[in-house]
Amino acid sequence: MLIKIKRGWELPEAAATPECVYVNRRQLLKTMALGSIAVGSIGLLAGCDEAPAPEAQAAATPQPDPSADLYPVPRNPAYTISRPLTDEKLATTYNNFYEFGSSKNIWQAAQALEIRPWTVAISGMVEQPMEIGIDDLLAKMPLEERLYRHRCVERWSMTVPWSGFPLRALVEMARPLSSAKYLKMVTFEDSKMAPGQRAAWYPWPYVEGLTMAEATNELSFIATGLYGKPIPRQNGAPLRLAVPWKYGFKSVKSIVSFEFTDTQPVSFWETILGNEYGFWANVNPEVPHPRWSQAYEQPLGTDEKVPTQIYNGYGSYVADLYKGMEDQERTFM
Repeated sequence: MLIKIKRGWELPEAAATPECVYVNRRQLLKTMALGSIAVGSIGLLAGCDEAPAPEAQAAATPQPDPSADLYPVPRNPAYTISRPLTDEKLATTYNNFYEFGSSKNIWQAAQALEIRPWTVAISGMVEQPMEIGIDDLLAKMPLEERLYRHRCVERWSMTVPWSGFPLRALVEMARPLSSAKYLKMVTFEDSKMAPGQRAAWYPWPYVEGLTMAEATNELSFIATGLYGKPIPRQNGAPLRLAVPWKYGFKSVKSIVSFEFTDTQPVSFWETILGNEYGFWANVNPEVPHPRWSQAYEQPLGTDEKVPTQIYNGYGSYVADLYKGMEDQERTFM
């Protein structure tokens, strides 16, 4: 089903040049070498809606998820919401997953993602590096369900029931050294399986990072399920990050590596458009994206124009992390 979101309050689609026209490796490398991107001509890289390549359009027959018997898991009542839940079909068919293409209707192509075997590496500044299979990891973690709001940098939003475990639990299992300052997370890389990774102008694999204070904040969550079932492939199976006070591009999908480091990671979108998509990516209605306002958002499935809240409404949990940094725009974009 094609989901058409009315965006009368947004920039018109005609204002952006399609990615397939303006992006190629030579252009991107040239502009990156200059230290900036000509955003007037490059358009909305982090939210393109053009059709995927023909090879990415066919739906694959997904293998069953061996973790299905774990769900549903108990809901944690500490995390409540004041908005209606987004319809499951909308939340699972209107997605960004650039590994499989840049269309929002990428859910069919993403069924090609092979979720077993799936090994997670924990490395860097830890007492003992390790590798662990996804099912062994799930058996060690305290699974629960949380209702979270999700705010995309493109100004659409949703409210969903994630299942999974606090990221803090994984950090404790990893036993990082006191010298570790950041947690770097990396997604899979397999261009045979994921046709979007054949696009040479993107810096694969997808990388994201948090400070250790952010990673151990109680809101930081590793989602392994959605709507009382294993998380669908298009939503980031089998492991994705959920940090609801940040824009959605921070929530890296299909994670295979957690590396503890003393160097601030340079993220996927920061590498491409660092002047637009920074490391922090905290939601703030007062700090616009360089090409559009962030004062409002549109919940999926509605025509509503909802005021955006600072830290996406989660300031009581996270504002102290940025004490003294509130006036720095780069903290928010």
